[in-house]
Amino acid sequence: MINSTIFMHPATWFLVGAFFMPVFKRMGLTKVILIAVPLIACLQIQWLPESFGHASYLGFDLVFGKVDQLTRVFLHVFTIMALIGCIYGLHVKETGQHIAAFLYVAGSLGVTLCGDYVTLFIFWELMAVASTFLIWYRKKNRSIQAGYRYLLVHITGGLILLAGIFLRYQNIHDLSFVRIAVEGASVADYLIMIGFMLNAAVPPIHAWLPDAYPEASVTGAVFMCAFTTKTAVYVLARAFPGFEALAILGAIMTLYGVGYAVVENDARRILAYHIVSQVGYMVCGVGIGTAMSINGACAHAYAHIIYKALLFMGAGAVLEMTGKSKLNELGGLYKRMPLAMIFTVIGGISISGFPLTSGFISKSMIIAAAGESHRNILMLMMTMASVGTFLSVGIKLPYFIWFGKDSGVQAKDAPWNMNLGMAIAAFMCIFMGIYPDYLYKMLPFPVHYHPYTAYHISETLQLMGFTGLGFFIMVKKLKPMPKMNLDIDWFYRKGARVFMWIASRPVNAANNWTNEVYRTVGFRFTLAFAKALSWFDWEGIDWVIDGSARGVVKAGDQLRTLMTGKIQHYIGAAIAITFIVLILVLLV
Repeated sequence: MINSTIFMHPATWFLVGAFFMPVFKRMGLTKVILIAVPLIACLQIQWLPESFGHASYLGFDLVFGKVDQLTRVFLHVFTIMALIGCIYGLHVKETGQHIAAFLYVAGSLGVTLCGDYVTLFIFWELMAVASTFLIWYRKKNRSIQAGYRYLLVHITGGLILLAGIFLRYQNIHDLSFVRIAVEGASVADYLIMIGFMLNAAVPPIHAWLPDAYPEASVTGAVFMCAFTTKTAVYVLARAFPGFEALAILGAIMTLYGVGYAVVENDARRILAYHIVSQVGYMVCGVGIGTAMSINGACAHAYAHIIYKALLFMGAGAVLEMTGKSKLNELGGLYKRMPLAMIFTVIGGISISGFPLTSGFISKSMIIAAAGESHRNILMLMMTMASVGTFLSVGIKLPYFIWFGKDSGVQAKDAPWNMNLGMAIAAFMCIFMGIYPDYLYKMLPFPVHYHPYTAYHISETLQLMGFTGLGFFIMVKKLKPMPKMNLDIDWFYRKGARVFMWIASRPVNAANNWTNEVYRTVGFRFTLAFAKALSWFDWEGIDWVIDGSARGVVKAGDQLRTLMTGKIQHYIGAAIAITFIVLILVLLV
């Protein structure tokens, strides 16, 4: 039994692994480290004490480790996902990608374990910076631009979060990361919530996600789909359960993401919009704030991380082997990539909530919690989103990639490690669906929910059956078109262009005018001023210093003539001076 007083922060393994990754590469140990580090972290989280890593810095009490049942659920799935992602990326030769992935996971684990806002902010920003490199490492012009937009948006969100933290400390002089009461929430608390909501991709501050994730590297997208938004769900569940705004916005998210996914053409953009939709269930569950809804949010976050990663791995395998991700350019690949097809279909039915899959046991818990709380409109919105999910990811995505008209694109199954990563995720999707207690036992509150009721199974099969029938009736209308769908990011894309125009035209013109004035006026004045200083140095300072030195030397020469070396002369001079002083005293 490991002594709970002896610990190492799970993020430390990833930080050390990232730091020494170039050394490991030279030693030929990269693949070993990629497996060993997340595996050790998976084992270590089982024995973490309830509190550790206390420190004091600049008068702030920092808590790097605070563990309860809510923390353990997310730690468990984050470390498992890190292991699956590393297996999937074993073939990647670029050390920088592995370093960025390790730092990204470390940031997520640090946020999950933090007990104060200072620690949270440090790891929060580490996540933002590290994940940006997972976008840039695709090394295409579009990914470079998307990475810059992603970084700017997250820096903005970080500043909003920091402003809320500062104001909260000014108000209560406490930076502990604890639950915030709905009744006493201040402006500072709402600023913190907005900072969290940005990472959760809550509309209208969501567009960074479908903009950036499809442009990330193949392995980078797998990591990114798992950590940023789900870490945001964790901090919202920790600090803001029961906030009505989250319940409403979460329900809107479910439909918003599905609406865009149905009309999208790029496979990874479809999956990115479905992150918005699926995270909406979790945000809504947090906003409802009951024990069942929080359990549902945690369960769905756990299930979503696995099946969404599986879908991104399947789409990434297609992109890796064909160089294509647009549905109108694909089709008939089931003959050439059968393993990836099987795994992707499992991910598709899991996200759709098909019986005996993980989505069936998690998503329905949130919908049931909405019903128990008499939130019928929210329940209806989430049910409608489930139909759209099955339509777009359960049917449309696999149909136009694997079946449909044969595109003639040549491909073969992905490398063994990519298939192994997908196989592990696919197994977990089925395992959790068959044995839901595996997941339910980890949830923060006691679970009194049974997904496999006759009503739930019947309802699900009917919705899916009619959705499938509708798809095949309207398949020609749903055929993907090579076009770009505008989203909220249009505003900051245009805003960036206006900013660049201002910087390149008026500001640049003013800068050039200032330089010209300096060259014609300022430069000449500077030369004249320097010349005056030079004259003062030669004629003023040197005259005073040199003249004083010459005076001292002359006085010394004259004094030396008086120094005869004969004692009778000195005595006589002393007597004469004494008489002169006495006479002056008597006269006075």
